[in-house]
Amino acid sequence: MQFKSQRRVRLAGHPGLILTVLCSAAFMASLDVFIVNVAFDDIGHDFGGAHLSDLSWILNAYTIFYAALLVPAGRIADRFGRKSTFMFGLGLFTAASAACAAAPGVWWLVGFRIAQSLGAALLTPASLGLVIASAPAAHRARSVRIWAASGAFAAALGPVIGGLLVEVSWRWVFLVNVPVGIAALVATMLLVPPSRDEEAQRLPDALGATLLILAIGAMTLGLVEGSDWGWTDTRIYAAWVATLVAFGGFFISSRRHSAPVIDPALLKVRAFTWANVTALLFSVPFAAVLLSNILWLQEVWGYSAIRTGFAVAVGPAMVPLFTVLGHRASRRIPLGYIVAAGCLLFSAASLYTSLSVTIHPNYTTSLLPSALVGGAGVGLALPTILSSATTDLPAAQSATGSAVVNMSRQIGTVLGVCILVAILGNPATAQAAHTVFRHSWWALAAVGVLAAIAAPRMTPKSPDETPSRTAAPVSDRAV
Repeated sequence: MQFKSQRRVRLAGHPGLILTVLCSAAFMASLDVFIVNVAFDDIGHDFGGAHLSDLSWILNAYTIFYAALLVPAGRIADRFGRKSTFMFGLGLFTAASAACAAAPGVWWLVGFRIAQSLGAALLTPASLGLVIASAPAAHRARSVRIWAASGAFAAALGPVIGGLLVEVSWRWVFLVNVPVGIAALVATMLLVPPSRDEEAQRLPDALGATLLILAIGAMTLGLVEGSDWGWTDTRIYAAWVATLVAFGGFFISSRRHSAPVIDPALLKVRAFTWANVTALLFSVPFAAVLLSNILWLQEVWGYSAIRTGFAVAVGPAMVPLFTVLGHRASRRIPLGYIVAAGCLLFSAASLYTSLSVTIHPNYTTSLLPSALVGGAGVGLALPTILSSATTDLPAAQSATGSAVVNMSRQIGTVLGVCILVAILGNPATAQAAHTVFRHSWWALAAVGVLAAIAAPRMTPKSPDETPSRTAAPVSDRAV
């Protein structure tokens, strides 16, 4: 018994094992943002031919709540303990995944996806706080980069894993989380030391988070349902009014609350602000192009889910390679210009697809080259944005800053899917589909160019530029 106890203590203090456990859980949460993309076709058939506008809520409901709750959940973790918050979030995410797998209809599935997102929002910032607290000081920056890269890689890999699982059943897209989640819970209990911020006393701005959910949800409703209800429908106008009112209330609440969702002081850091702008803009085409390619392959070319997964796999395969190349280039080239290059490559890939794709399958001359170029762009842009966004923030604000950047990324994801659904509508013929898909790829390429224009501003004006107020400090002490 004494030997087992000593062995457990040695394992619990191993930073590499701790990092692996924490990254695996964060990987799961990010993976579930995109893993359902290839399952849309099967879910729609299983639930009576549901429309794309309805199916899009399976993705958007998760992303909206996940985005709005990331920062408040980080504050909760700081105050009440990161390990306990992480385990609760992981347990909720795992249980909700099982419920998603058993969902009897589309709107049941949407409801369970919201529960999933609550668990993901709790475990994500808590996992980063635990990474920072448990990593040796000399390796802390590297550990944070690995954590950030795991989320980026999960987003790119989602359709590939989803395609493999859908061959069995679309329900396995969610059911696969259950054994992984249970294993991660056990490993966390045995390996990860507790951590909390002893000075954190402020509760998060619950009203601000609620208003942000309402604002993004109303905006999503207006964009997604506009083509079905009609853009002049009274309900669409009501959605726009609700969006403006909720966003206005959110900004007022953020200025008045002692622990706002977005601390205005953080936005005074030029590099951090532009990193958020770039993350939001790049995530629009990143999410929408991925979904549009999958829809094109399945609905126009008639690819199966597994064939679709492998067809888009070449893009994610480029991400690790160009992540490494981007890291090496950062020694000589400012990070903002590396990100800009990645954004331009991704836009070029979308334009190439729009010009080369036909209603008759021509994968090797259209989607394959664009997937290779687009994957290179993702590898240069996304991990660099996520890992460098908080460079100019004090160490005590890195976890909060990272949560804000991830929130911006998720909002961009929602916008991308909404824009795509709004442009596509419900084309009646393959030729009509070809036209609207081309329009969507043009629009998304234009947003990618805007991201490239914003990216160079991620470089700070001066090294002394820091926020004037602390928010949700991250302690390195383990309790």
